Amino acid sequence: MQEVQSLLEIMKERTDRWKNTGDRRHVFLGCYSMMSNNMYAAITKEQFINADWVSRLLLRFSEYYFEALGHYDDNPDISPAVWRQVHDASLNPKINATQNLLLGVNAHINYDLPLALYDCLVETWQKLPEADKDSLKKDHELVNEIIANTIDAVQDSIINPSSWSMAAIDVLMGRLDEWLLSKLISSWRNEVWEVNLELLSSPSEKQRESIRKAQETQVLRRGNQFITFL
Repeated sequence: MQEVQSLLEIMKERTDRWKNTGDRRHVFLGCYSMMSNNMYAAITKEQFINADWVSRLLLRFSEYYFEALGHYDDNPDISPAVWRQVHDASLNPKINATQNLLLGVNAHINYDLPLALYDCLVETWQKLPEADKDSLKKDHELVNEIIANTIDAVQDSIINPSSWSMAAIDVLMGRLDEWLLSKLISSWRNEVWEVNLELLSSPSEKQRESIRKAQETQVLRRGNQFITFL
């Protein structure tokens, strides 16, 4: 658990630094940090069936984000394309805070998460009884509830202060916009579980690479839609 606590401290430090310097990458990382803190709280309260696995997944998931960030800061050309899209958009003054958030969530959930799930399950999945597989899926689905319960706070503390127009929308729509965002994220995470199962059932690295590329293409297409249409 100490590793998770250290991760949360790193997230907060980076978020605060970016916010203070006007780096709009703080929007996604601030959201990610809040959700990770709430996941950690759920772990400590023993709300998950497989707490050790959830902790490992939380850490592996974050590694994909920070590794991509490190590559982008050193040399954007070697960073994953989905994260180049996210970080490049943060430099564009025409992109608003909601777009920054959706771009980051899209890349992290739809691209990083199936890879992290595969990493944390590949060694044991085929040998697990169906009941154990079901319990892992239930833990995955519980995160949807944690995210839904976090969205309102994200809107109030991160999105609205970064964009007066989003604050106005929040007043006009009440909780409807938060509900729509949580539904979107839950839908993506449900799809990702199925992608994870495809990866786990693929007999060759070539097939897994094909799945990864398909996810990358989908994420980039969605990202372009967020940039163009919002």
